[in-house]
Amino acid sequence: MIKKTKLFYNEVQSEMKKVSWPTREELTESTVIVMISVAVLAVFIGVVDFVLSRMIPVVLR
Repeated sequence: MIKKTKLFYNEVQSEMKKVSWPTREELTESTVIVMISVAVLAVFIGVVDFVLSRMIPVVLR
């Protein structure tokens, strides 16, 4: 069991060296894009929810 665990961690370490990590600038840009996208989607869902909630009483009359 210990040999398998050591092998696993050695393989993980080897694979982590192959990872292409983003630069700080790339990470910042990606984070800003995600935050803006989430905000736009939240506003869209809020508007749709508001419109549908106002339409339901009219439709159910």
